[in-house]
Amino acid sequence: MASLSTVFSIISPKFLGKATTKLFEGLMLKLNHVPGAGIDFQYIQQILIILGALYLLSASFGYIQQFIMASAAQKIVFDMRRDISNKIFRLPLKFFDSHAHGEILSRVTNDVDNIGSTLQQSITQLITAVVTLAGIIIMMLTISPLMTLICLVIIPLCLAGTKAIVSRSQKYFREQWKELGELNGHVEEMYTGHQIVKAFGHEKESIARFDDINERLYEASWRSQFISGMIMPLMHFISNIGYVFVCVAGGVLVAKKSLEIGDVQAFIQYSRQFTHPITQTANIANIIQSTVASAERVFELLDEAEEIPDSPDAKVITCPKGEVEFQNVSFSYKEDAPLIEDMNIDVARGQTIAIVGPTGAGKTTLVNLLMRFYETGGGKITVDGIDIRRLKRENLRGIFGMVLQDTWLFNGTIKDNIAYGRAGASFEDIVRAAKAAHADYFVRTLPGGYDTVLNEEASNISQGQKQLLTIARAILSVDTRTEILIQKAMTNLMKGRTSFVIAHRLSTIRDADLILVMDNGTIIEKGKHAELLAGGGFYADLYNSQFTGSANLKNTSAVC
Repeated sequence: MASLSTVFSIISPKFLGKATTKLFEGLMLKLNHVPGAGIDFQYIQQILIILGALYLLSASFGYIQQFIMASAAQKIVFDMRRDISNKIFRLPLKFFDSHAHGEILSRVTNDVDNIGSTLQQSITQLITAVVTLAGIIIMMLTISPLMTLICLVIIPLCLAGTKAIVSRSQKYFREQWKELGELNGHVEEMYTGHQIVKAFGHEKESIARFDDINERLYEASWRSQFISGMIMPLMHFISNIGYVFVCVAGGVLVAKKSLEIGDVQAFIQYSRQFTHPITQTANIANIIQSTVASAERVFELLDEAEEIPDSPDAKVITCPKGEVEFQNVSFSYKEDAPLIEDMNIDVARGQTIAIVGPTGAGKTTLVNLLMRFYETGGGKITVDGIDIRRLKRENLRGIFGMVLQDTWLFNGTIKDNIAYGRAGASFEDIVRAAKAAHADYFVRTLPGGYDTVLNEEASNISQGQKQLLTIARAILSVDTRTEILIQKAMTNLMKGRTSFVIAHRLSTIRDADLILVMDNGTIIEKGKHAELLAGGGFYADLYNSQFTGSANLKNTSAVC
């Protein structure tokens, strides 16, 4: 449809040129007082009727073209969004752990919208530009090969000028999208942590940072749009130069009676339209490149490995007892770096199991394996004697309840994140809070120490480390009374239920039926609180160090 609509628009100047020639000849004959001479209005009327019909057909085919492209584009986008939505529900937890939430959201919204916009508009424009350029060259050749050659000379000039401008504006477009991404990240970050921002009175700092990013975005956008906007004036300038040469050549050919004046008039119209498809194609090329990048991101998501589907004979536990057993379980996030090896745990009904250990020991991983967020690499986990791989995921996760410790960290240094808890906190206060939360050790192992910059999702540190930093921030502004209240609420919740507790503060798990001490994915100690303290091992050292640090912090606070 696009081709037919464009063809009708291309050939219409040819008919208009014939009408102009006929009218000019009639006028010249009258002026020369040729007997019986006159203007053939009937012939001109026929040409005008044909021309009007061509314009109507062109408009009709243009309407049909837009209808077809809009329907096809929206249908493709509809199917793509549906496929992405279904895909997300089938993706394992490790995919979401390795991708920022905002990045996934960007693929579902921005990238898909970009593809839909290109399919509906840019592809049609590209087809029209190519057909128009080819059609104009053919029509000009039928009129005058010599003047066509003059017009073709401007193509290299147009391409060279467009390339020079695009190469200069490209870096500013990259900077524009970079600043836009940073602005979106800041807005999402502040919105997600809005309560914390309000609670600690950091509204002015947030607005100031927004203004700073917004100013940089304005500068990059202005420069990119200004430089890329030079393409059209340059094309018009080159087109006008070609127009002058065409007019001179056309005048000479008419004077020599090698060409009719109507043909010159039609050729001038073609020459004026000649640079439009070239400019349009240059503009569309950038959009196509952006769309290809979006399509790659979308199809990369659709090609991600999915969760292992439930077997057709998967079982369902209707009345769970709460008996859990790990039998020779092994697991690794990376094939060459095993985390859990030959783990064996036997949990009786109604027991409370506390899991403790340093950051990265595998505490959260153990619970993720139990919930089948990750699949075991070896061995098996049973609930009430049934292998969890033989249970429906929906049923397995339905018999568990999870209480998560939410964390929120913003894009900035670790020092700034901890200091967020109290205005005017000194570096010594920050360090003392980090030590009390047992975050000081891992912070000092990072390349930048307390000056290490966390990214927008804080994905450059582990979940446990994020929790420790959140605790350190809270220590600067909250006393221990809140901790006691939380502990009482959790105790009431776990009565009569088999419970797994991941604990950083060991004072909260004294009454646990079984304490598992993990390090590097291995259970190095297990037993009750009193037994582990009497053993004088890793747990005892960890417990005593916590209370020693708390005592030092309290004494220091009292002095202040």
